[in-house]
Amino acid sequence: MSRATGRLTILHVSDVHATDGELLYGAVDGFARLRAVSEYVAHAGITPEAIVVTGDLAQRGHPGVYPRLAAALAALERETGVPVLTVIGNHDDPAAACTLPGHAPDAPAPPADTHAAPARAGHAPAPPVPSPGIPVDRMPGNPHARIVRVDGLRIALLDSSSGELGGAQRAWLADRLREPHGDGTIVALHHPPLGSPLPTLAKAGLRDADALLDIARNADVRAILAGHFHHPLSAVLHGVPVFVGPSLAYHQVMDAGPDRVSGHDHAMFSLVHLVPHGVTATSVGLEHPAPLFTSPAPSLSATSPSATPEHTHS
Repeated sequence: MSRATGRLTILHVSDVHATDGELLYGAVDGFARLRAVSEYVAHAGITPEAIVVTGDLAQRGHPGVYPRLAAALAALERETGVPVLTVIGNHDDPAAACTLPGHAPDAPAPPADTHAAPARAGHAPAPPVPSPGIPVDRMPGNPHARIVRVDGLRIALLDSSSGELGGAQRAWLADRLREPHGDGTIVALHHPPLGSPLPTLAKAGLRDADALLDIARNADVRAILAGHFHHPLSAVLHGVPVFVGPSLAYHQVMDAGPDRVSGHDHAMFSLVHLVPHGVTATSVGLEHPAPLFTSPAPSLSATSPSATPEHTHS
């Protein structure tokens, strides 16, 4: 974070689709891509306030992957030094996901140096525990719906794994957001509160979207983060910014046609910046094609609105 500029950063990951014992579509290794996110944070020299992962952590039909996924998420947190906060999606197994960091019902507060133990050969990884020092306000009866506070930022982590939040979760959320908090609130869930422009996903958004937006517009919600579509999408609904993050697994082919869904092997995530008078989101690809040019960055005093990056390249 840069307190001097008042900018808060959330690294937004979505739709990992980790698999157990095989690659997704024979090509995608969700665990390798989580490690690549950690490497990005190190190479970019950034320290976000949190890494938020908006669901479909595992591929449907792979309940045995959760212990390894739990260890991978704990490793991501340990290596980056940043809280990793997750929600579940429609591909996730709600019961198996209770082994993930932060999802265990009534988890005790861990000591400050507690992290998931690495797996030993022939042994399952030790169950992880929530991020140390982060207060958790959990919805009674649903370990996956909770609110955490990271410095001055409140993050509501919701459970839309059924395709909707439901009345009980919405009532709990509205009650918790009744009073404003510090630097405001981020709402994170899997299903976006709107449809995709793709015909095949036009009705795939959150079923009770209007009710969620009604809560958000009457609270201090600065942005809603979601996933599910496997393509980036931004909107402002009832005055609330909504950012649908791209997928870490694959990217939708946007011209596949009205009667089919197709995916590129293209992994992406987003950087969401909360600035004093608004919010921005930038999609970042994990691929590293050869650069067209490399040049020293210009000084801040040398930049102008008409400059482009290559203007400094000779």
